[in-house]
Amino acid sequence: MPVEPATLGAFVVAISAIVMSPGPDTLIILRSALGSGRRAGFAAVAGVQLGLMVHTTLAVLGLSLIIASSPVLFKAVAVAGAAYLAWLGVQGFRDGGALTVGAGPSAVGLARACRDAILCNVLNPKVILLFLALLPNFVDAKRGHVAAQLVTLAAVLIVVNVLWQLPLAWGAEVIRRWLGRAGVQRAVSRLTGAVLLAFAALMLYEHLL
Repeated sequence: MPVEPATLGAFVVAISAIVMSPGPDTLIILRSALGSGRRAGFAAVAGVQLGLMVHTTLAVLGLSLIIASSPVLFKAVAVAGAAYLAWLGVQGFRDGGALTVGAGPSAVGLARACRDAILCNVLNPKVILLFLALLPNFVDAKRGHVAAQLVTLAAVLIVVNVLWQLPLAWGAEVIRRWLGRAGVQRAVSRLTGAVLLAFAALMLYEHLL
């Protein structure tokens, strides 16, 4: 086994606390499930995991370190991520809002839900820092096979993510049945839009100012 069981257990505890803290990924999943149904929520969950696979590949290739060590590249990722979150947030304030219960014109397809989640995850500089600041602390260079250790830890991260996020997408479907009134839909849509805009502003503040 590339990673010692004790180290793996400690990693699960640490990563679980991070995964369960609210963030853009969670919001994208909930909004997809609330607005377009359980399958769209599951598609967003899949998108988050695909985004983590991209980060894993970048970390194994050493590209994440290059991005994080270059102020220009890192700020560029932060700006791109903030811009994308802001764009998603603005959709919540458009006519009809981004959240419409049922298969109306505002409902998003599975491909779009997955795409939004992938981009949200890949363009989040905090996830890059997660792979650079947290994962290396659980890698033992003396054991060798550093790439295999990183892949193992990333796989565990994805499993923890799925175990937390799938029930969120499933539970959102139950809440969705209660959102039959247009006023409630509009309020929730604008609330999620405002939170996404807040995440975007916070991302710019933390990484640019």
